[in-house]
Amino acid sequence: MITDNDMIHLRRSIELATEALEAGDEPFGSVLVSGDGQVLHEDRNRANSVDATYHPEIAVAQWAAKHMTAETRAQAVVYTSGEHCAMCSAAHAWAGLGRIVYVSSSKQLDEWMQEMGVKSSSPINSLSIQEVAPNVPVEGPIAGLDAEVKALQQRAFQRR
Repeated sequence: MITDNDMIHLRRSIELATEALEAGDEPFGSVLVSGDGQVLHEDRNRANSVDATYHPEIAVAQWAAKHMTAETRAQAVVYTSGEHCAMCSAAHAWAGLGRIVYVSSSKQLDEWMQEMGVKSSSPINSLSIQEVAPNVPVEGPIAGLDAEVKALQQRAFQRR
């Protein structure tokens, strides 16, 4: 069940995705929140401006692995504008992070790309988080907010 607090962090992930798009990167953003609700770390996609592996979900997982205990990582929540790719899902699981809440799914992204006639530039298959990390609790997509992410993705597609 998505709470009002969840919505605050999901909206922030969309703000970070917007920042990424405006900076010339793909529109993805993530927020790491402790089990007691404190924002610990956030980042946006920097795959074009830093390197192809700089996804915010990996940045959050790496930060957590360096700065949190195994117990606090397991209690943490990652809020993200888009469902983790396979690389990011694996990093999340290896870092031992808890719940993931995402606004839009990989399946939705694939559908939006097909609608606009855009070919994927991803070198890997699109897999759900559960296919990569079956023991991670996951919630998403979030109806209503997903339309905001779709609009960001459409802007990104038009740049290609």
